[in-house]
This record gives sequence, structure tokens and C-alpha cells, in this order.
Amino acid sequence: METTDELVERAEALLPLLREQAAKTEEDRRVPDEVIDALGAAGLFRLSVPKRYGGLGTDMRTMLEVSAKVAEGDGSTAWVVTLINVCNWLTSLFPAQAQEEVFADPQVKVSGVLTPSSSARRVEGGWRVSGRWFYNSGSWHATWAVLGVPLTDDSGEVVDQALVLVPRADFEIEDVWFVAGMRGTGSNCLIVGDVFVPEHRVLSVPSAIEGDYGTQHTDELLYRAAFVPVLALVLAAPQIGLGRAALRYVTERAGRKAISYTFYETQAESTAFQLQIAEAANRIDTAYLHAVRAASDIDSFAERGEYPPTLLRARVRSDTGVAVQNVVAAIQTLLDAHGAGSFAEVNPLQRIWRDANVAARHAVAVPQIGFEVYGKALLGVDDQITPLI
Repeated sequence: METTDELVERAEALLPLLREQAAKTEEDRRVPDEVIDALGAAGLFRLSVPKRYGGLGTDMRTMLEVSAKVAEGDGSTAWVVTLINVCNWLTSLFPAQAQEEVFADPQVKVSGVLTPSSSARRVEGGWRVSGRWFYNSGSWHATWAVLGVPLTDDSGEVVDQALVLVPRADFEIEDVWFVAGMRGTGSNCLIVGDVFVPEHRVLSVPSAIEGDYGTQHTDELLYRAAFVPVLALVLAAPQIGLGRAALRYVTERAGRKAISYTFYETQAESTAFQLQIAEAANRIDTAYLHAVRAASDIDSFAERGEYPPTLLRARVRSDTGVAVQNVVAAIQTLLDAHGAGSFAEVNPLQRIWRDANVAARHAVAVPQIGFEVYGKALLGVDDQITPLI
């Protein structure tokens, strides 16, 4: 069984390749096959695949640490690794028959969108599903997709929200991901037109939010982990790695880069610069410590076979926001410290800055939403703004 440290070391060994391919990843708007193959060979797409299917079946802390390390090489690549691993995890919550179908492929990569931007009509043995889902990260590499759908009764009234599993042969990809940052994630639109989804490939979202999963296999820790906390916290991991990458880049050059129009021959001599570096490093550490606390709580509850109470789940939404907010602020400080050269096209800092700011606007990671959710939970206010807690 690979330890967390061993898997992080595998990711670290790939950093030279990821940095070398980062500009191409952005230019082509997809992670190169060479990188995908290297990540696959290192087992980094199998962190959340159950051990009974040859996966690693790790835990939340491991997924966090590995994704953060990958992001030190490239943000888009880390985002794809993160989203595929969490969608593989979602698949592991479905009934065993669905898992057997999806995980029969040793190179499985599930992408997904929870938004129920679709329709579903009940038929014998399952549902006929149609819809368009924006924005499906990792779409170019996906072998399956897990997609949100509204389930209706005979009168057309919505009676449940669900996730459904759809194989690659049953969906099309519309290339729509033209954005300022995270350009290599391939977060395109997936299109499904009147496809049959059998009942065993349907999972109720409201039930999952309360820890009632479809899987019959709950002997492994990760498949008892809390639904929304896992989905939220994974989004902090690429941010942490991007912050570390920015800090590394700026500090490595501080001993030989002057501060223009001053008497400082190097940035490192400047007290003002030193304070900025310390502030940025502290913010990145703050982000990491909040994320680690949340991951440890998710894993601890799963290990005990207990589902976290609402207040703790709400705090994980807040912890995710704290991490995102601090990393974005740290990167801004590092750009201010490094200077105008940060924005040269050949400088990776500007790509890191764009990637972090685009990722920070993911709806589940937006800090203010997480803080409001947590604040209401702390005060016992009943009118929550989202069911995703």
C-alpha cells in the first residue's frame, strides 16, 4: 500500500515535465497526452478508485497533498487530476453494479458536473436523459461522466435530484472553454441526447448529502467520507500548490533581481520586500493549515463510521473559502513584490495568477458563500442558502 508521502514523491518527480509542458497545456487548451500518460503511470488518477478494482483507495488528506503537489508544476493539470479523482470517488458511491461497469477499465477517468441542467424521463428499467452540462473539467480525457439530473414523476413534477453515470460513447463534447485562466482544463460542455441510463447508474443527491450512499461497500474509509465536504475541499488543493509555485519563483529570483529606481541591487536586501514575502508565505501556510484541518476531520469521521454534523460540514465550506481567499491574496502580494516583469508572457507568474483567480471563482469554492453558510450554522439560522453542506 502506497503511503501519502510516496504518492506525493511520485507527483514531485513529474514536476519538471509539468513545468516544461505548462505553456503548451495552456496554448492547446488541454493537458498533453504525454502528461496524462505520465500521471496515469504514476497512479495519480487512481487515488480514489476502490482497492477491489485495483485502485489506491486513499483518503482525503492524500488527495489534498497530491493535488497540491501537482499544482506546483501546472495549475490546469492539477485541476484535471483533482476533478477526475473526485469524480472517480463519486462513482464509488453508486451501487456495485455501476462501479463494476465503470471501473472495469484500469485507466478509468470520470469527469462530471453536478448542476442538473437536463431532463430525465422514467422508462422501464431506468431513465431517458437529455441535457447540456457546463463546464466539465477534464472532458477531453474522460471515459465516463457523472452528471446532475432532475428526476420527475408521471406528472412531470421534480421529485428528486440525482447523479447519473454516462459512458463516453453516449456523450458529445462541445469545445467552449475559451477563458483567461485554467485554460488547459478542457472544461467544455458535455451533451447527452435521449440516452438510456439504467436504474443502477442513478444516485440520489439529497440522500448522498446526508451520507446515504448507493454503494454496498463501505469497508474502505474513503467511501464513508462526507459528500459535500469532499467535493468542496478538493478545490482548495490546486490553489495551495499554485501559491507555493509562485512563492518559489519569486524567492528564487530575489537574490539577483534589483528593485528598479532604488539603491537596492537585489530585492532580497529590501525590508519591504522581506515583509511581503513573509506575508505571502504566512497566507499560503494559513490556507494549507485550514485545508489540512478539514481533511483530517473528514478522514476522522469516516474512520469512525460517523457522518459529520451539519456545523462541521458547514465549517469545511468555510475552510475551503479561507484557503482560496488566502492563496489569491498571497499570489497578488507576490506579483506586487516581484514587479511588472510578472506580466511578461514568458513569466509563469502571470499564468499562476490567472489560473488561481479563475479557479477561485468556482461556485463551490467562493469564499463569501462558504462564510455565509458557516455563519448561519454557527448562529443556528435555519434559512440556509444552499443544500450543499
